[in-house]
Amino acid sequence: METEKRTQISAEQIDNRDLSEQIKEVTKDSHVRAENTELMLSFQRGQVTLPQYKLLLCSLYEIYQALEEELDRNSSHPAVAPIYFPAELARLKSIENDLEYFYGPDWREKIVVPAATLRYCHRLRQIGKENPEFLVAHAYTRYLGDLSGGQVLGRIAQKSMGLKSSEGLSFFAFPGVSSPNLFKQLYRSRMNSVELTAEERNGVLEEAVRAFEFNIQVFDGLQKMLSVTGNEHQESWTNSEAVHSKTLPGTISPMIRMVLGLFVALATVMGLYAL
Repeated sequence: METEKRTQISAEQIDNRDLSEQIKEVTKDSHVRAENTELMLSFQRGQVTLPQYKLLLCSLYEIYQALEEELDRNSSHPAVAPIYFPAELARLKSIENDLEYFYGPDWREKIVVPAATLRYCHRLRQIGKENPEFLVAHAYTRYLGDLSGGQVLGRIAQKSMGLKSSEGLSFFAFPGVSSPNLFKQLYRSRMNSVELTAEERNGVLEEAVRAFEFNIQVFDGLQKMLSVTGNEHQESWTNSEAVHSKTLPGTISPMIRMVLGLFVALATVMGLYAL
């Protein structure tokens, strides 16, 4: 696999760096590719709509459910234990609260996600069983990314959607973290202390690149979902792009589709590089 080959070369070149620095280095190309899209450059306009945010929450729910269940199950694993902070970082309950706020008590029946989200979740389940040390890459990418960009994204979302309070924005709040900067220092220190063989470390770096790619694919999948209009909704989502759907959104304009991409890309990419 070409990506893995590039990652292995990069890992050898930066062998003396801490794991957190190595992850930044090997994912640099993916980051540049994502941030230089027209969508990412346009996000600064601060245009986020309620339908977009609700669909994003659906995918985040599935992803964090898989990630946190695997972290819980492997909490005593020597590679996972040092970076296991459920009280400070767990997102699942917050996302559930947000989904209930927007969709109502039957929100589970209204979940809609692209196929890419399910592939991402499948990978998390797979490594949880076969290579728990790889969870380090996914936890670092997701949690510290969300923690870094959470406050800014929360304000953008609240203003753009015209929300008068922070209700529905629990995902962006980390009440268990009093100082994000100090906590990130602690987290990186714990992660850098994880003892890995050379083969395991290279595997974690390859998984970090893979995690980035999964997030980009989710972003693309959400765009495709929103491009389906009229009578094509049900057939397209059933056959390829979406699952768990009982409530289908209406026709979405090209501008709205673009802005959804911006929001997802920022949520999954920008935060990590604000560390």
